[in-house]
Amino acid sequence: MQASLVELTVTDQHTGLRLDHFITALLPGRSRSQNQRLIREGLVRVGPKVGRTSTTVRTGEIVTVAIPPPTPAGLLAQALPIEIIYEDADLLVVNKPAGMVVHPAPGHAAGTLVNALLHRTPDLSGVGGEQRPGIVHRLDRGTSGLMVVAKHDAAHAELARQFEAREVEKEYVALVWGVVQAGRRIDAPLGRDPVHRQRMSTRARRARSAVTRVTKAEHLRGVSLLGVALATGRTHQIRVHLGAIGHAVVGDSLYGGQRRHLPAHLSSLAKLERPFLHAARLGFSHPRDGCRVEYTCDLPSDLEAILSELRSQPR
Repeated sequence: MQASLVELTVTDQHTGLRLDHFITALLPGRSRSQNQRLIREGLVRVGPKVGRTSTTVRTGEIVTVAIPPPTPAGLLAQALPIEIIYEDADLLVVNKPAGMVVHPAPGHAAGTLVNALLHRTPDLSGVGGEQRPGIVHRLDRGTSGLMVVAKHDAAHAELARQFEAREVEKEYVALVWGVVQAGRRIDAPLGRDPVHRQRMSTRARRARSAVTRVTKAEHLRGVSLLGVALATGRTHQIRVHLGAIGHAVVGDSLYGGQRRHLPAHLSSLAKLERPFLHAARLGFSHPRDGCRVEYTCDLPSDLEAILSELRSQPR
């Protein structure tokens, strides 16, 4: 199998970046060290010239990356149940169940979304790297809902560009503690917590911009059911932002969303075994023709059952 060629156009947003930083920004599924290796091997060109790691890219330049064939042979293809919302020759939209890790990682060599996808589509895009074929973005293990997966490298590159350029619309449903009003905007950079490395924080020394908007709110005596839209897509963004303003996602043990003593009208929340967070809507431009597409999926049964009990309580 020959290498796949991916063409990336430098925009004003990325002019002045080093070549390895530019490629990593537009192909987020690959690490910078992986991209540096491609450059060292002469597989990256800026215009007609072979690029170097230190090459500075400028607006309008075309960067061509030759991606070697994917080598996912080390990954186990598993016939795991996965709901396909939409599929064509370029991509799949899946409804990831809560509890499923997106791609193999230490402690999760099998049972992941990637393992399930490889059973269904063995030749997934290799841009994501050996451990992440086809993966353009991620959802936390405890979060259910919509993800788009690229079937080939050109689709992967275009979808990754849209995520980087904030052209993808992502809306979640979250149940949080307390009263939060629709229209609330949280603008707080996020980075790795300097003490608790498994957590993200708004007080990190090195942080990246992050914006979260509350689009809808239903108040249910002590908790609020929110529609939450992301302008950015940082790790744990919704969970961190809502926790930082004192309204943690119900059931989220990492960011203060669990409660030991519940009043009678909220007793159903004791059944919750994961954060009440669901990726309900996903909109993007199709990588083949640029037409805008949008997909939605309802709350899964575990969250819907809890919500029904909450709504049945006297207001």
